[in-house]
Amino acid sequence: MDDIKKKSLELHRKFKGKVAIISKIPLKTKEDLSMAYTPGVAEVCNEIHKDVKKVYEYTFKGNSVVVVTDGSAVLGLGNIGPEAALPVMEGKAILFKELANIDAFPICLATQDDDEIVNIVKNIAPVFGGINLEDISAPRCFHIEEKLQDIGIPVMHDDQHGTAITVLAALINAAKVVGKDPTELKVVINGSGAAGIATSHLLSCYKTDKKICTPVSDIIMCDSKGIIYEGREDLNDFKKEIALYTNKENRKGSVKDALRGADVFIGLSKGNLLTASDLKVMNKDAIIFAMANPTPEIMPDEAKKVATIVGTGRSDFPNQINNSLAFPGVFRGALDAKAVKINKEMKIAAAHAIAGCIIPTRDAILPYTLDKTVALKVAEAVKKAAIQTKVCRE
Repeated sequence: MDDIKKKSLELHRKFKGKVAIISKIPLKTKEDLSMAYTPGVAEVCNEIHKDVKKVYEYTFKGNSVVVVTDGSAVLGLGNIGPEAALPVMEGKAILFKELANIDAFPICLATQDDDEIVNIVKNIAPVFGGINLEDISAPRCFHIEEKLQDIGIPVMHDDQHGTAITVLAALINAAKVVGKDPTELKVVINGSGAAGIATSHLLSCYKTDKKICTPVSDIIMCDSKGIIYEGREDLNDFKKEIALYTNKENRKGSVKDALRGADVFIGLSKGNLLTASDLKVMNKDAIIFAMANPTPEIMPDEAKKVATIVGTGRSDFPNQINNSLAFPGVFRGALDAKAVKINKEMKIAAAHAIAGCIIPTRDAILPYTLDKTVALKVAEAVKKAAIQTKVCRE
């Protein structure tokens, strides 16, 4: 780990970051300048002024995404501010380019006022084809994303939905490996932040191959104080909503109590919470997704003493569950479909597409994170879902 940290610092210092702008056209002669800039470009401006939809025809808007953060919830580092968030946003931008050929631009805002962020994003939206919200703290991220759903281009908070999509894909394949029906799984999700809440929403109703909306058997959500249940007095509005559709038995207690009789544990919280002994109360052929980074809720080697399938967010163990399998293809599909939003059907289609990229085994429930064919298959599925659900501009 120390070696990786040192090499990463050296790499970023050497290249002064990870992104650059490259011209698509030559700029070597007076004629080149006349067409690309003045006087020729004025005619392009006039055409767009007469019909604003032509911005997609004459500019890069239709193949561009802006990655927006306020630096309030960066990785596991917390509220580190816009400047310190920039390396992550640059990384996001190169993944968009490398995996989906989308031109992405990092924008780190020096404000954590929700209304100001919404206003800024609305005002820069004319330039971009999509908005990827990133590393914004919960529950603020829910309000911000919701207020941006009507701006005419797809908006997605990736910490929520990219994670949820990838977890659903992993769960579909893990269930295949252990021979369980996904709709009969009892799932414990530890962590009720952005990723945890979005995952609970997506798992509570996903489309099967038969196009039937079917929930998993039950979900028990846990936060730092234990199981979320109806009537718990310290719940915010989002957790109160969670309590309405989860925990059918209205169980109470700690995360360890929640594991009793569960088939799946999904950790989206903090490291070193569980031991192999804690997992013994789960059902046979337990599935463990311990995704806290850099230290998972339980280390894979420890979890494998009891569980059949073990996944983490890390790249140095089998079964890496990383949202980079989702967001490039999701936005590629949304842009290709000319979608104005990213709905649940598109997310579900993305999860099934990811799952379908591989014949799953115990140590390979998801395709390789940098497999470029994944984004293409996800994009195709997302585009189809967008068209079918009629969320595309004319």
